[in-house]
Amino acid sequence: MSTDSAAQPTAVRPPDRGPNAARRSERSRRAIYEAALALVSEVGYQRTTIEGIAARAGVGKQTIYRWWPAKADVLLEAFLDLGEQASAAAGGASWSFPDTGDLAADLTFVMRATVDELLDPKFEAPWRALAAESVANDRLREEFATKLLEPQFRLYVDRIGSAQDSGQVRADVDPRIAAELLVAPLAQRWLQHTAPLSHAYADALVDHALRGLAPR
Repeated sequence: MSTDSAAQPTAVRPPDRGPNAARRSERSRRAIYEAALALVSEVGYQRTTIEGIAARAGVGKQTIYRWWPAKADVLLEAFLDLGEQASAAAGGASWSFPDTGDLAADLTFVMRATVDELLDPKFEAPWRALAAESVANDRLREEFATKLLEPQFRLYVDRIGSAQDSGQVRADVDPRIAAELLVAPLAQRWLQHTAPLSHAYADALVDHALRGLAPR
C-alpha cells in the first residue's frame, strides 16, 4: 500500500466567514428595544436620549440612527415588539377577540385584559410616553394609530359587527361608534387619572354600553 500523501484524501476547510452579521444585528436590535423600554420606565421619556439608549444597549449611536430617525421611533418599535412577545406568550390571544356568541362576556373579558395591560408597569410607561409624544408629533401619531391603535380598535368594531349580524346589537348602530363607547372612557380615565382604573369599571362600561346597543 502506498503511503504517498498525495494519495490520501485531503479535508477541505470551509472559508472563514466571520461572525453572522444578521444574528449580530438582531442581538443589537433587541438590546436597543430593551434599553429604550427600560430607560423610559426609569427616567421618563423626556430624559431618555439616543445616547442613553446606545450606552445601555452597548452599541454606538450611529447604529441606532441607521435604523431609526429619532427616539420616538425606537420606542414605538420596541413597544410593538413587546406586544408581539406578550401575544406569542399567550398563544396569540392578546391580538384576537373571542367570539363565544355571548357579546357581554366577550367584551368583559377583553376590557378586563386591557385594564390589566394598561396597569402593567412594563406597558404603562412606554404607552403613556407614546400617547403624549404623538399629540405634538404628526408623523408619530400616524404611525402610532396605524400600527397599534387602529388594529386593536378594529377588533372591537368587528366583534360588535358580528353581534349585530346575530341580532344582539341593533341594526341601526354604527359599530365604530359603539366601540368608542367602550374604549374612549377607558382611555380617558387612564390617561387623565380622573379615577381608578379597575375591572369593576370595565364591567360597568360594558353594562352601560350594551343597554344602549341592545335591540329594543
